[in-house]
Amino acid sequence: MAEKCTHDCSTCGANCASRAEAPESLLTPQNPLSNVKKVIGVVSGKGGVGKSLVTSMLAVEMQRRGYKTAVLDADITGPSIPQAFGLHTRAEGSPDGIYPVKTATGIEVMSVNLLLDDETSPVVWRGPVIAGTVKQFWSEVVWNDVDYMFVDMPPGTGDVPLTVFQSLPLDGIVIVTSPQELVSLIVKKAANMANLMEIKVLGLVENMSYVVCPDCGKKINIFGESKAEQTAKSFGYTVLGKIPMDYRLAALCDKGAIELMENDYLHSAADILEKM
Repeated sequence: MAEKCTHDCSTCGANCASRAEAPESLLTPQNPLSNVKKVIGVVSGKGGVGKSLVTSMLAVEMQRRGYKTAVLDADITGPSIPQAFGLHTRAEGSPDGIYPVKTATGIEVMSVNLLLDDETSPVVWRGPVIAGTVKQFWSEVVWNDVDYMFVDMPPGTGDVPLTVFQSLPLDGIVIVTSPQELVSLIVKKAANMANLMEIKVLGLVENMSYVVCPDCGKKINIFGESKAEQTAKSFGYTVLGKIPMDYRLAALCDKGAIELMENDYLHSAADILEKM
């Protein structure tokens, strides 16, 4: 060990026995033909809160603002993205890699459903195989020029979220929640996981936040008072938007026409993404 060791190997050129090796990066390299600039994960600690809806809406909103967007569907066993965009054709490939399927407005999408002979076939795979598939969607798919890629994550804090956090160069995540107290509690687990993995949280989106009465226009909190501000404040986050239970959105997703949405629910979220 050097006589005047500062114990900071990054500033020292001495080759001593105590020198700490730099930790090996776990990031998976993207396809050589890809050029993805920003990667945003959409997560939650619980299923059924609307991650796929928020992912789709963010991709549509940023595409409308003139950016090239893409969606990597990391929910391998429960993919919803192709249905929301009306994609039912199989992805094609070449020696260079797999080509994502483009939506009507040009959003690039890759999902396991776009690789199956029958999109209703279940994906009965163990965790390591699922995690490996997510990494392949990053490294073996030719994503072309993408300004914003949104990664639709499966629920929880297991294999796939961990794989995405470690293997993809995330620029930040959006946490999706809903007003129920139970969901807010579980969302905190996702927030704590992000902090543990040193992933930047861009803010919270509350889905199913309220219902608007079709007669009088009054907002009805059918799941109770919103917990979004309280949860966000406890972590120092920002509430990026609140999405009501809007039958029009549900109908568009069922028809595969989410790109026809007409609302400003996530305009604030898109503003923050533009400032990144």
